[in-house]
Amino acid sequence: MKKLILPAVIILFTSLSAFAFFTNWKVKADAAEVTFEGHRVSGSFSGLKADIVFDKDHPEAAKISASIDVNTASTGFFIKTSHVKSALGADDYPTIRFESTSVAKSGSGYVANGKLTMKGKTNPEAIHFTFDEKGNDATFKGDFKVVPAKYGVDRSGTPPEVTIHLTVPVSKG
Repeated sequence: MKKLILPAVIILFTSLSAFAFFTNWKVKADAAEVTFEGHRVSGSFSGLKADIVFDKDHPEAAKISASIDVNTASTGFFIKTSHVKSALGADDYPTIRFESTSVAKSGSGYVANGKLTMKGKTNPEAIHFTFDEKGNDATFKGDFKVVPAKYGVDRSGTPPEVTIHLTVPVSKG
């Protein structure tokens, strides 16, 4: 019996220590900024929802899952906003999603490789980001470029490339 207890205790501690560096981050949705800019169009989305597990010292263990409602798109001009929502197929595809497949250190920041789903099409994308942690709060800031045509967004006037900027304040949760 004693021979079984010691190995069981060692396995338990080893298993628990593997999870010690997982930190769950809760998005401060009201303060999150998701903006886009392309040739002759720029705007923002609101209401970012995300599940983020991230530790700057162990990025390989990170998991990021995020979504945004296409209907929150705003360009500041009613007609342009309507065109953006229509081009993104807001009625049939109201949500844009990102799911990380891997996260790694990259230069002075990190890169989240994953799958972006927009207008019913899924493609691999890489989001380069920084992470600034201060106590129980932190901010993820990142950028990535999207080719709208890869997602079936190919209406006349659609820019060939759109840059997405992310500023995501979070707190430990």
